[in-house]
Amino acid sequence: MSEEQKKTVEEAIETVLGEEAAEQNAETITEDVAVEVVDEQALQIETLTKKLALAEEALSEQKDLVIRAQAFSQNEIRKAGIDAENRRKSVLRTFANALTPVVDHLELAIQHADKENETLKPMVEGVEMTLTELLKAIASIGIQQIDPIGETLNPEKHQAMSMQVVEGVAPNQVVAVMQKGYELNGGQVIRPAMVVVSKAAE
Repeated sequence: MSEEQKKTVEEAIETVLGEEAAEQNAETITEDVAVEVVDEQALQIETLTKKLALAEEALSEQKDLVIRAQAFSQNEIRKAGIDAENRRKSVLRTFANALTPVVDHLELAIQHADKENETLKPMVEGVEMTLTELLKAIASIGIQQIDPIGETLNPEKHQAMSMQVVEGVAPNQVVAVMQKGYELNGGQVIRPAMVVVSKAAE
């Protein structure tokens, strides 16, 4: 091989080796860039994960606050309803306590009136009509009369004033009403009825 040929081969080798070195250098640079990109993405993912966790925590706190606010609101509405109902019942009790003696007096007047006396008949009828209208009026606002004649004694609604043996009547039956009682719709007693109760023969 001549000197010229040797030189040409050496140049060719250098050229090839130089291209390979450049390729290797490029590959190294590409790998470095890829590593940097991956690192940056990992950092972004970590940051976003932390932000998501904080957002979820805040959302959970807000949900808890909303649930508590709803519970408080419902509680207040329920309390207001109970208070209003208690006030209504209190007013009705006061009203009933004012009116029931009037009803008692009208009933006594009718009971002791001489119904055979023609002169008194219009007056008795007027008292009866007044009593009927008064009972309708108090019934319309939720006050009911307790007239337990013939019923079994109920200590929650009846107050036994005396006991007596009554032929053919089972024990603990109301055989006479001395004074009628009153209750609110729903069963709350304003005044128990005063009654006479049957008892077993000795």
